[in-house]
Amino acid sequence: MSEFIKVATLDEIPLNARKLIEVEGFEIALFNLDGEIYAIENICTHDGGPLGEGTIVNGHEVECPRHGARFDIRTGAALCLPAFEPTNSYAVRVEGQDVLMESPV
Repeated sequence: MSEFIKVATLDEIPLNARKLIEVEGFEIALFNLDGEIYAIENICTHDGGPLGEGTIVNGHEVECPRHGARFDIRTGAALCLPAFEPTNSYAVRVEGQDVLMESPV
């Protein structure tokens, strides 16, 4: 069973915003898409670009600011070249105002 760790509070991630955090040595990008919180590793699998600094397109995709690879924020799936490997995604749950994320280790 996965361990969940408190990583933020809802007021730290306003609607349709993002927050970068570090959890157990991993840099994670949290996204609030229309009230649902998602967590993906902040690394483009093409060249290590910072996904948390990318542009959100089509409502649920983030475009890497370096070379334009896109990833599904909900699943981490790579959606177009130059990336073809997914980035890690993590389960998130909200308890009251607390945002908890599945441990990356």
